[in-house]
Formats: sequence, C-alpha cells, structure tokens
Amino acid sequence: MNKDMLIYPLFVQEGTGIHQEIPAMPGQYRYSPDKLCAAVDQIAGTGVRAILLFGIPQQKDETGTGAWAESGIVQKSVRLVKQEFPDMLVITDVCLCGYTSHGHCGVLDGEKVDNDKTLPLLAKTALSHAQAGADVVAPSDMMDGRVKAIRDMLDAQGCHDVPVMSYAVKYASSFYGPFRDAVGSAPAFGDRKTYQMDFHNAKEAVREALLDVDEGADMLIVKPALSYLDIVSSVSRHINIPVAAYSVSGEYSMIKAAAKAGYIDETAVAYESALSMIRAGADILITYYAKDLARWLNEGRIG
Repeated sequence: MNKDMLIYPLFVQEGTGIHQEIPAMPGQYRYSPDKLCAAVDQIAGTGVRAILLFGIPQQKDETGTGAWAESGIVQKSVRLVKQEFPDMLVITDVCLCGYTSHGHCGVLDGEKVDNDKTLPLLAKTALSHAQAGADVVAPSDMMDGRVKAIRDMLDAQGCHDVPVMSYAVKYASSFYGPFRDAVGSAPAFGDRKTYQMDFHNAKEAVREALLDVDEGADMLIVKPALSYLDIVSSVSRHINIPVAAYSVSGEYSMIKAAAKAGYIDETAVAYESALSMIRAGADILITYYAKDLARWLNEGRIG
C-alpha cells in the first residue's frame, strides 16, 4: 500500500457553516463550501492526493436538474478546491439520485427508470463538472451506455483530457445504508435492482467491465469491495486499465462500531481490510479510511 493509491470521499452540502458529523459514519462529515477547503487541507496534509466529491443539494425535482446546474453544489465545490489546491486530484460522482425527488438514478417512466432518456442528463452533468474544473468524472448511475454518452459529450465540448472513472461493476448491495443516510438518496419507492447488478451473479462483472472499456472508460470501479474481493480479482485479471475498489459506507461503519465496542483493533482491522483489496488486484482504493491509512503509514504503524 502507498498513499498514491488512496482516494478520500467527501460530502458537500449546500448552505454555509456546515461541518456536521454523519451519525451512521463516525468521523465523516457533511461540509458546506465555506468549510470544505479546511477539510481538504487536512486531507492534503496526510499525503492523500485525490478526493471524490458527492453533492447534497437544497432542492430536488423529478429530473434532478440541480445535478448539472452551473452553480450547483458540486460545481461550486470543484471551483473552490481547484483554486485553493490545484494539485489535489478532484473526482466527481456523476449520478442523479441525490438530486431527484424520487431518489432513483435516472428519469422515470411511471415507476421505472428510463435508461435512454437518462443518458443525455448524465452527460450534461459530467460536462458541467469538467467545465468547473474536475480532473476526473465518475458515473455511478449504472445506466447502460452512459460511458459512451459521457465520453462523446466531453470530446464534443473539448474536454478530451478529462478521464472517465466508471463505476463499471456496482452491485445492488445492502452495504450502502449509511451512505444513503448521509446524502438522503434512498429511493422513495422500490429499489435499484433493475439497474444495479445482482450480487448472486459473478460472471456478469467482467462483461460489464469490458463494455465500459469499449465505450471509453479510463478507469473502473468495483463496488462494494470487501465482500466482493472475488469480483475485484476477476475484473483486474481481465482488464488492462486501472481498477479501483470502493470500500463503502457499510464496511467503514461496521469497523467503527466494532472498534467502539472494544471487539477489534480498529487500526489493524482497517489496514488488513484495505490490504486485502490490494491483494485481490485493486490498483486504487476509494475508502473513508484514506486519511487514517495515510496517517498510519506516515507514523510507521502500518506498511
């Protein structure tokens, strides 16, 4: 493990004066833009060089128009961070779920997500992030064809150098609960099993990953990580671009809860968990423990 592998997720919320701990994720916070740069300064101080931004808007609507607004929460936050920390790699999550009133990741046709009508909106969102200064865009919606739609839009608007880091293999998992509490993105009805992947099916992973590579993805994400190490391993063996393992909120919160109860050594377990993802084949770790792991590396407590 080294610090260059680590990406730290951050939650940015519209408003001012917000530095609010997330109850289900001890040690993780929602930040308003005016508080964000202080948090990024702490992250940079540990040696972590990449962050992944998730936006929490004040207003939501049926189609998630806030996702691509020029003055949207992510767009505003990207400009601030890149102005203050030009060397910090800023990755943005591209999805509509946090911006739609129904909490689904795309436009609805009745109570079903319309894949094809969603694609241009995701592309507009990715473009708005790139134009705000994002270094990398990361679509997490799991619509079919969205990598091509985003790549085509970015190229058509001159953003040729902005890579697409695709959530290529994202399962319909129960490990996302704390995250959905953090951003308020739980579906108002139904679930996301029609567009996220069935965790019974391992064979689908490589096929989905290869499709995204063919559409122009530059990096791939497997999510969740710890219960899906076989998938990380399989994808990394078949794909010749960087593969990231996303250690999700539920994994983080379980370690935190067990450590608080005195059942485990938090440092040892968090490190062992992260190292298992690297051993499985991940080149990159997206983890809420990124700042801690970097600090522990600096202190020589792990290595």
